[in-house]
Amino acid sequence: MTSVLPPLAFLPDIGGGEVVIVLLLVLLLFGGDKMPQLAKGIGKSLREFKKAASDVEQEFKRALDEVPDSPPAKPPATVPRPPPPGSRVEPPAPPGTPPGPRA
Repeated sequence: MTSVLPPLAFLPDIGGGEVVIVLLLVLLLFGGDKMPQLAKGIGKSLREFKKAASDVEQEFKRALDEVPDSPPAKPPATVPRPPPPGSRVEPPAPPGTPPGPRA
């Protein structure tokens, strides 16, 4: 059985009287003309927030479901070819000597 939390569950000690007092204070501060605009703005903000949260959740699910088919193929290793028969192969130069033909 799943439990449904009321919207103000983070305020466990607030009752109906307190909610009425808060709404009256908001009415006094913003006036009767601004209340519909305020409620409309809050509704739009909540809708955008829920849409953004849903988009992020879908993106995570898509990324988790996306599995690569196979690892990327490595290029074949190049194997050095032996020199042709009869050719002269010079040993590598000792470290610190300038590159180029040796005498």
